[in-house]
Amino acid sequence: MSSLTEKDRPIVQLLLNAGTCPRCILRFCSVGSQMLYRHPYKDLMKVLKEFLKNNPEKEDTVCFDVVDPPCKKVRLEHPEEGPEDLNHNGALPQIPQVNDENTAVENSAVKVCNVCLGILQEFCEADFVKKVCQKVNSADYQFTSFVFSVSLPPQLSVRERAAWLVLKQEMRNLGLSLSKDDIVQLKEAYKWIIHPQLSDELGVPADGKSLFEVSVVFAHSETDEECHFLATACPDCFKPAKNKQSVFTRMAVIKALEKIKEEDFLKHFPCPPSSPKNLCVALEIQCNNGAVFVAGRYNKYSRNLPQTPWIIDGERKLESSVEELISEHLITEFRADSFNFSSSGREDVDVRTLGNGRPFAIELVNPRRIHFTAEEMKRLQQTINTSSDKIQVRDLQLVTREAIGRMKEGEEEKTKTYSALIWTDKAIQKEDIAFLDDIKELKLDQKTPLRVLHRRPLAVRCRIIHTMRSEYIDEHHFRLHLKTQAGTYIKEFVHGDFGRTKPNIGSLLNRTADILELDVESVDVDWPPTLDN
Repeated sequence: MSSLTEKDRPIVQLLLNAGTCPRCILRFCSVGSQMLYRHPYKDLMKVLKEFLKNNPEKEDTVCFDVVDPPCKKVRLEHPEEGPEDLNHNGALPQIPQVNDENTAVENSAVKVCNVCLGILQEFCEADFVKKVCQKVNSADYQFTSFVFSVSLPPQLSVRERAAWLVLKQEMRNLGLSLSKDDIVQLKEAYKWIIHPQLSDELGVPADGKSLFEVSVVFAHSETDEECHFLATACPDCFKPAKNKQSVFTRMAVIKALEKIKEEDFLKHFPCPPSSPKNLCVALEIQCNNGAVFVAGRYNKYSRNLPQTPWIIDGERKLESSVEELISEHLITEFRADSFNFSSSGREDVDVRTLGNGRPFAIELVNPRRIHFTAEEMKRLQQTINTSSDKIQVRDLQLVTREAIGRMKEGEEEKTKTYSALIWTDKAIQKEDIAFLDDIKELKLDQKTPLRVLHRRPLAVRCRIIHTMRSEYIDEHHFRLHLKTQAGTYIKEFVHGDFGRTKPNIGSLLNRTADILELDVESVDVDWPPTLDN
């Protein structure tokens, strides 16, 4: 049950006279009926007009038999009450008594609202809703629900404050009160009106948890002019920020309103707020889909392919990368704006990744298409695999954001197996390397390698070689199979990196050793789930 009662009469009378729209008046009267705000503008004006015509001596009640969920209330300032006896130059003006209710209604019938600047007027009409839906449909997104967001001109908070201050004083004079927390938020009232219209036009429900967002950014030409006095009174609240065209952001204005003294506000801003010169404009209507995540495992067969684009001092060194060979097809099929690639570790440009591959995940940003069957994902995997002989992917699948965390969990506790082709300066026999097979859980101290020192912090990392198995080839070559703790620098374990890794193969064999080839044979992370490909 939502209603207007006799205590609301001075609010209705004062705001109508000041040029406030019916829906904003309902907000200040704490009306929480969603259905009531959806009534046509003219009908609401008629209801308020009839309410004012009723005999004020009677205990009038205008009732609307609609049960709605509780609404949120706007927060305008700190709880402290301002001075009560103020007059001009820091004063609340004398409130005109409106005896002719027709005059009050007529004055507010066609004006742009002095509080919402037209948000709850023109922008609630069917024409604007259709304009929004045309934008959504032309963007060609897949979605089954939507969430609607709105950005309002910052000075709406200023105008709301001004209206509340004059109402608070008027109510106090009548022995009544109006708490700032009882005023229905403008954004919430707007969404009450817009949601069912958008839902009907788009054919899907509004859902606060939806990943598909429809957003409208409203702007007003007088924002800087109306907020300028706040910058003078509270200069520390307005700091230039990157990517912001104006210092008068919503949060900066709210912060200043919390700090400014009531008497200073009244000196510089009209209460009630004056009618604006212009209506708001819908600056932007945008759509955005929440990210979709694709995971799988990749094999890399080239010794001349980096995992990610190899760019040094702005110059690209190699024409492609694992990341690009996979993502270019996903971007096309999902019609996404961009992507973010991650994996369970990485291999050097000259290292192959064999076996069951390395787990990876790709975040696809703002995809237009989000629904893929298992068969469609399988075909997409085949497309990637036939497009290049340098990589192959397997187990390609859609995953959740939360699931990606499993790829990174305990990353350094996982194990990896490698195969390294090693050269020695001095001749070796099979028996010279046989002892390596017996070494278990060998502890290394690895100082950050010289080759990665430009991008990794200097530190000494303790790593473990769990097992080794040697294969003799000839007097200067042998192959070494290693199972190690993830994060171990294998190349440095072989050649020692000028003594920065201890012990190393060179020190164990008492001769100079170097690595000629390195392959990753397995990455022991049980993710993503294996598919029947």
